[in-house]
Amino acid sequence: MGISVFLTLLPILAIAFLMVKKQMAADRSGMVGWILMVVIALFFFNTSLEVSLRASLAGLISSFPVSIMVLASIFQITFMQATGALQRIVIFIKTLAPTDKVAQIMLLNVGAGTLLVSIGATPISILPPILVAMGYSTFVAVALPAIGYDALCTFALLGAPLVVFADLTGTPLVESAQVFAKFLPVISTLIGFGMLWIVGRFKLMKEGFIPCILAGVTNGGAAIAMSHIPFLKSGVVLTGVVAGACTILVMLVYLKITGQPIIDRSNLSREDLRLEKQMSLARALSPWLILISILLVLNFCQPLFDLLFNKVPMAVSFIPGQEIKTRMLWNAYTWVFISTILAAVFIKPSGKAIKETWNKWVQRAPRPTLAAAIFFAIAFVMNNSGMQNQGEVWKITEASSNMIAVLAQASAATFGSLYPFASSFLGLFGGFVSGSEASTIAMFTKYHLLTSKMLHVDPLIVIAATAIGGGLASVISPAKLQNAAATIDALGIESQVIKTAFIISILLTTASAIMAMLFI
Repeated sequence: MGISVFLTLLPILAIAFLMVKKQMAADRSGMVGWILMVVIALFFFNTSLEVSLRASLAGLISSFPVSIMVLASIFQITFMQATGALQRIVIFIKTLAPTDKVAQIMLLNVGAGTLLVSIGATPISILPPILVAMGYSTFVAVALPAIGYDALCTFALLGAPLVVFADLTGTPLVESAQVFAKFLPVISTLIGFGMLWIVGRFKLMKEGFIPCILAGVTNGGAAIAMSHIPFLKSGVVLTGVVAGACTILVMLVYLKITGQPIIDRSNLSREDLRLEKQMSLARALSPWLILISILLVLNFCQPLFDLLFNKVPMAVSFIPGQEIKTRMLWNAYTWVFISTILAAVFIKPSGKAIKETWNKWVQRAPRPTLAAAIFFAIAFVMNNSGMQNQGEVWKITEASSNMIAVLAQASAATFGSLYPFASSFLGLFGGFVSGSEASTIAMFTKYHLLTSKMLHVDPLIVIAATAIGGGLASVISPAKLQNAAATIDALGIESQVIKTAFIISILLTTASAIMAMLFI
């Protein structure tokens, strides 16, 4: 048993080593891990190369809500950069909440951060330059955008991790969202206090107690409302959009009630003012406004939702008995492409902007897309290891030949009743390695289903705790922090951020673990 567990974990440990010690990018280290996983499955878990390749292909297709969404969102954000739309939005954000540092932190990093990541934009690329322009240190400008949206990572990329969770567990979307929502008011609030500690330690935490509570409860409370209020349930994949917008609105109301200015244009440069005149805010926001409008119709118009989600699943199968419902006409990535093209009618990009969009997209998108997909391939090789082709039926004949079964038995014996507690930290590790909550869900879902069955605990709570741990890993992900540092020419600062953020991530994960034990 011991050698089987070690061999199963070896590819994941190899990926972690390559990322941390060798500073290898996630896509390349992931490819190394996948090759190692296939070799181990072939020689030690009685898995043919055909099964591994079929499982890998199934994993790549299953990753589409995340990987193709990454491809689509990079296309959209590149278009908005090339046309000046993103710069126009940034100029507006720079004017918000100038006199209240706590409200400003909550508004930008929790509110705007959650909203941005939910529609496929990247807070770690957009917000650091804004925070520096507002007078924050490079350390703070890198740390805050990486942690502010973490509580609602499940609803990033228009609910892509939630869709993966629902598909892999066979749980309806709304019920899946309800499981996650239990954790979020507390986790969101603790993240707020974590940010205040980073900026001003206990002094700022005390001063900002009220706005921090307001922002955290609003952000997490919106998730509860979206998954429990009947007329909102249909739009559950838009939870991040609603939560971010509600948090921004509550912070603006707080500023108004306390008599503080909401907008201050005094810190805008001449260049900002020049760009502001060239494009209205509505035009700049048009790709996102069109996208959100389309998704509202798709999800709240019940006949249309039933058609695209249930009646036209566009299913494919690479392993007999396993069906993957792609739902390409419903999934958000399709509509990100379409909304971007439609927005061009309003933004009217020049030929130069179109060429720049294409060239930069082709350069930027492939590796992040591969990085998002490769961990799904690894997960599906693990899930299907030991599977034998027995004519019309393919099945796992011996539990000892399946990596997930081996891990489940070892975990049940090692952790026992504390297994739900440990699952959060497993998620933190998975998120650190893969850089994605959705990849973490893909890697560990079947493992948790088996282990939870052995221990007679609710697997959905266990998987949700792991997923939240995976989301909290964003603040210690080397790739994400390097990305944030690069946007403000502060490469190297990420190592300092990780040292501080590691403590916060452990504390937040511990809170998630305790909640999992209570919910179980």
